[in-house]
Amino acid sequence: MPATLQAFRAALAAKASGLDPGGPALKALVGLALLAALVAGIHVWRSQPIPESLPAPPSPAPASPRQVPATPSPTASVTVHVTGKVRKPGIYVLPMGARVADAVSAAGGARHAAATASVNLARRLLDGEQILVGAPPGAMPAAPVPAPGTDPAATVLDLNTATADQLEQLPGVGEVLAARIAEYRTANGGFATVEQLQEVPGIGPAKYAEIRGKVRI
Repeated sequence: MPATLQAFRAALAAKASGLDPGGPALKALVGLALLAALVAGIHVWRSQPIPESLPAPPSPAPASPRQVPATPSPTASVTVHVTGKVRKPGIYVLPMGARVADAVSAAGGARHAAATASVNLARRLLDGEQILVGAPPGAMPAAPVPAPGTDPAATVLDLNTATADQLEQLPGVGEVLAARIAEYRTANGGFATVEQLQEVPGIGPAKYAEIRGKVRI
């Protein structure tokens, strides 16, 4: 209990015996006593320690998704040989699905517009093929002439260089079929495989079986 309150109570007790129970002086003292008790209570209440709340623990940061490096996929391509009447003849590597027009453009373009009449610019490229730009329709470089005494039946012809007369020497191939082979060769920029002979009208499975051992690329 504070010292001021004890002193006040002692003074009050000393004077209480001489006060009139019904007088105003006693009533004033009682009021002062109540006020002093109220002040003392407030003082005691304020002197009590106030507990402080602990800060909340920090929430864990969300885990970032694991980054998986993408595996680069190889790009498919075709390698072709562009020759003839182009500005930069040579071997070019182009994306799979490219067309003859793309190969001609890669070679610097044709020397003149008429040179591309010998090729099908819209055809898709085949890996390993040769594109001859500017050749006359149906004409290809002459094949080597067999040496004297060589059996024509034993000669293996190059499908991309043999003339129409030489193609007629193949088993079951006459003038009409030889012309069709030459037309197909011109329209498609040459043969990429021997198996493409089966795409020529008039060459079925049986005739192809007779021819395939006599030709090459």
